[in-house]
Amino acid sequence: MKEIYLDHSATTPIDPRVAEAMEPYLGACYGNPSSLHRKGVAARKGVQWARETIAACIGVSPEEVIFTSGGTEADNLAIKGVARAARRRGRHIVTCVTEHPAVLESCRALEHEGFEVTYLPVDETGAIDPEELAATIRKETILVSLMHANNEIGTIHPLETLGPLVKERNPRTVFHVDAVQSFGREEIDPEAMQIDLLSVTAHKLYGPKGIGALIRRKGVHLIPLLHGGGQEGGWRSGTENVAGIVGFGRAVELAFAHRPAEVTRMRGLRDRAIARITARIPQAHLNGPPPESGRRLCLNASFAFPGARAEILLHALEEAGIYTSAGSACAGGKISHVLTAIGLPEALAKGTLRFSFGRSNTAEEIEVLVETLARLIETPPGG
Repeated sequence: MKEIYLDHSATTPIDPRVAEAMEPYLGACYGNPSSLHRKGVAARKGVQWARETIAACIGVSPEEVIFTSGGTEADNLAIKGVARAARRRGRHIVTCVTEHPAVLESCRALEHEGFEVTYLPVDETGAIDPEELAATIRKETILVSLMHANNEIGTIHPLETLGPLVKERNPRTVFHVDAVQSFGREEIDPEAMQIDLLSVTAHKLYGPKGIGALIRRKGVHLIPLLHGGGQEGGWRSGTENVAGIVGFGRAVELAFAHRPAEVTRMRGLRDRAIARITARIPQAHLNGPPPESGRRLCLNASFAFPGARAEILLHALEEAGIYTSAGSACAGGKISHVLTAIGLPEALAKGTLRFSFGRSNTAEEIEVLVETLARLIETPPGG
């Protein structure tokens, strides 16, 4: 039975070219980048190559790239690092109710430290009101943290509008963006969007797990989470994950080299899936913005199926060789806070599946998905 993997928002398989780039650093090139001998120099060159490659693709300088263990650490470093560094200037933070748990839990932790957090609501598509964002920013607002693209329903925030708006309201407010889902997929211009801190990760881009980065604009002060040997310019101590960093660099290089064509192809798959599911299963409800809005992540299609249970559908699809997700891989089976925030009734939230497309998927696989789904909806497992 052929497998159809439709969970690329959760993670992606490592590209063989990425694994090939990593292999020397898992074997002969095993030196510590901090060592002065040739083994260390070779490892350090690998780290520097990756740093320069990622910086060039994003449009920042290499010294603005801080390697972390992934997106979660990058979010924690950005939010807690800024808050603790700026607490004498203000203690107000603004974020959104549909953020990733790495952002929401970081903010909740800071509330216990005496910070005030404003959680912006969203409309039925997952979008925030720019006027409401503007109204929340005041003199004491030290940080605004917003994701670029939602990991569950694919809503893209218009950072080209929101970033300048934040700076217009308070030029000293730091603007952090979690771009874990959109990096390498959607257009990100840190300068035009006036982004001060940008969280990214490798494993959404056919790179290895356990490696990510926080892009820190020059002049943005952070208090590090980890203290030790002063690696990463003192912002993130700990011996570097050289193989992971090199793999990250190669994954980014490949993603950006083929991004325009691949994004167009993924949008085509997404739109085909949305059109075919809507036509074949008329009662299905699309969560998030319509694709024609231009505000939906290129690989995302999230549907609620009335009367269905997501976990039952998910495992029935798995038996047919189709791998997908019930809402978000990070939700752990709980009712999604994102679906609750957009006002989706609990019954529909419990019947939501997320399909996220990638390099290996084809139009033929979309047809297999739609027909299998329709059969399962018409004749539920055990029914």
